[in-house]
Amino acid sequence: MPRRHPRLTALFVAVSLLTVACAGEDGDEAADPTTTTTTPTPPSSSTTAPAAPAVPSPGCGGGDVAEVALSTTSIREERRTLDVDGVERWYLVTVPEAHDGAVPLPLVLDFHGLAEGADVHTKMSAFSDLAEDEGFVVAFPNGTGAPVHWKTTSADPANPDLVFVTQLLDRLGEELCIDESRVYATGLSMGAMMSSTLACTMADRFAAVAPVAGVADPDPCEPARSVPVLAFHGTADQILLFNGGVGDDLGAVLGGRDPSGPTTTVPPVDLHGPGHPETVAMWAERNRCDPDATDEEVSDEVIHRVYECPQGADVEFFIVKGGGHTWPGSEFSKSLADIVGPTTFDIDATEEIWAFFERLHLS
Repeated sequence: MPRRHPRLTALFVAVSLLTVACAGEDGDEAADPTTTTTTPTPPSSSTTAPAAPAVPSPGCGGGDVAEVALSTTSIREERRTLDVDGVERWYLVTVPEAHDGAVPLPLVLDFHGLAEGADVHTKMSAFSDLAEDEGFVVAFPNGTGAPVHWKTTSADPANPDLVFVTQLLDRLGEELCIDESRVYATGLSMGAMMSSTLACTMADRFAAVAPVAGVADPDPCEPARSVPVLAFHGTADQILLFNGGVGDDLGAVLGGRDPSGPTTTVPPVDLHGPGHPETVAMWAERNRCDPDATDEEVSDEVIHRVYECPQGADVEFFIVKGGGHTWPGSEFSKSLADIVGPTTFDIDATEEIWAFFERLHLS
């Protein structure tokens, strides 16, 4: 998978500017067998297992409400800061009414794309709405730099973004009542790459990941356990091409495609070829799944690829035929069609991700 690329950087700068206006870095086999179990929510490649008891974080039942404002307070996308080795980092957090400070809730970290930023990404995934409805906590970390980005390398243990994520998990676990066996990561584009990196480097803390439009196979990748992966990618993605590489479409950098001008063509795709199909297959191999997956036609636009995997090592892939560099089911994504391409509404990525996460936990 590409790391930072000048065209990709320029493209997402344009996306960032437009969205603000509209709104007002590759893999080895795991050393140990999986320790994740599942509860039945079809379709799944895993066998049925009983639900496990929650693992309460330090914030369950013992927080000082006077000092920890989040302990029993329902909030939506509140901006909070965190000092990480002398650098002020920030994130947005949504805490549902279901949080009472005593019953542990699941936690989802949702990572933005290059130059997108956390504020914009909340509109893209709309995970706060689902968190409030389903009763889980969601946090939207923000990267650094200009354009804002993530350091997705898995080779450097001192990677400041990995340190940030570690400290963020600790902070949320202290301030809130979190089920530490049900912590998950997702994200778009570079945020998808970041969630892939976390599967390699922090398998002991994340029960599953769901990269959207950018699943990666970091190098090195030696997770302590098999991490379930749910990926999404469009065959007409003109930014991160379905079969690998970065697209040559520069029209979006200039503020959108001219409908009367030439249309950038996407190379013919191989649904089982290199690039993202191969990356998902490599995750399946790492998780000791059967290499022969089953493809289900969800609709004329969507294929759901499911690998037969050991219990709790699920690997699944939604292929969107004709889909762009988009978040399926997102109205906000649809509003950016001139830049990111078509968005399908035959599936809702946010709902599919939560359904996948909901059946998985650390044990």
